[in-house]
Amino acid sequence: MTPASEAYDELCAYTLSHGGSDFLHQHVIDAFGAQHEPEQATPIQLTFALVGLYLHVEQGVSGRDVQRVHAALARRTRSWPRFNVPARRGDLTAADVLASPDGSERDAAIERWCAAVWNAYAESRGEVIALLEAHGMG
Repeated sequence: MTPASEAYDELCAYTLSHGGSDFLHQHVIDAFGAQHEPEQATPIQLTFALVGLYLHVEQGVSGRDVQRVHAALARRTRSWPRFNVPARRGDLTAADVLASPDGSERDAAIERWCAAVWNAYAESRGEVIALLEAHGMG
């Protein structure tokens, strides 16, 4: 297991035990999925990660609602876009998030991580929005 995977697993344990209706865990899944080995991801995996990051970072959508959008897209879409993967995918990582104390500081670090990863994919923004609008979710 890589250090990145270990940090991700530990962060997942934290967010899964977090509770609350916002489902912070979804944002961790999306940030990690877009940041680590996206070249090896299936088109649906990277699409869902980028959709989730866009909805959360730019639209303030909760993790629970991101899940609902993912489910709706999965029911309606059979082919997925192929996004360009930037060489640098954000300067913050799961390990950086874990370095923050549990609670509100770590939750804020998750938010910064999501924003950093989403900003790295800035050239894909229009394509993500077009996909959502094509399915009446824009």
